[in-house]
Amino acid sequence: MAKVQYLGTGRRKKSVARVRLIEGTGNITVNKREVDEYFNYETLINDLKRPLKITDTLDKFDVIVTVKGGGFQGQSGAIRHGISRALLQFDAELRPTLKAEGFLTRDARMKERKKYGLKKARKSPQFSKR
Repeated sequence: MAKVQYLGTGRRKKSVARVRLIEGTGNITVNKREVDEYFNYETLINDLKRPLKITDTLDKFDVIVTVKGGGFQGQSGAIRHGISRALLQFDAELRPTLKAEGFLTRDARMKERKKYGLKKARKSPQFSKR
């Protein structure tokens, strides 16, 4: 018989993470690699594990993630968002706990577009009077 899976999609900046929670021992796999191998920063790894730690489900599930786009920071935020959404499918009573930590809110901050006449979104060329 197939194992029960809980699915969640997380987004942050340009990153999109598809997360599957499968009953297991707590292994986290990101793009077919171990999480310690994929993310070199301990802070990012702790950040994406926080929904599991807060809900005391860290060693109940194996987490399998496919993430695309963005950088490491955006990808870890997207994974955290996806794990939180998947945990809601597992148990809807975890919602107040996750909501209080702000894990269910999609962070809408994006990079501002570059404007014509400027070097970046707000940086202007050096001013010269003559």
